Amino acid sequence: MHTSTHTVLYDPDGLIEAGLPLDREPYESLVTAVLAWTGEDALTTRDYEQIALQLTGHARAVASDVRRRADQLPKNSGPKALADVVLREAEGRLSVPIEGTVRCAQNRARLVRALYERLDRLDAAVTQAV
Repeated sequence: MHTSTHTVLYDPDGLIEAGLPLDREPYESLVTAVLAWTGEDALTTRDYEQIALQLTGHARAVASDVRRRADQLPKNSGPKALADVVLREAEGRLSVPIEGTVRCAQNRARLVRALYERLDRLDAAVTQAV
């Protein structure tokens, strides 16, 4: 007898996720804090790894939003081309293994910041295109 109250959804295209807004404020605060670090702070290697993992997951979510917004623009648009460049760079940076260092966490924080900047610019471009 199956008694689970959970339902597993199959959403390979990310349509459900696309309708959910990102929880931006806490991650922007985390990015600000991480980028304010100078040298090796008093955190452990595992703490730096966890922070980098959090930022990596959020960077992937923001990158998905950037891709969806860019896909709403005409193929020959400048903002779409810039988004493609940022997304290729993000893919490369996210493929680098996580290390338990300040440098690694700060690199992930910079990536999240760059993706949000591109997302904001795309939102403006999509609004103007409509």
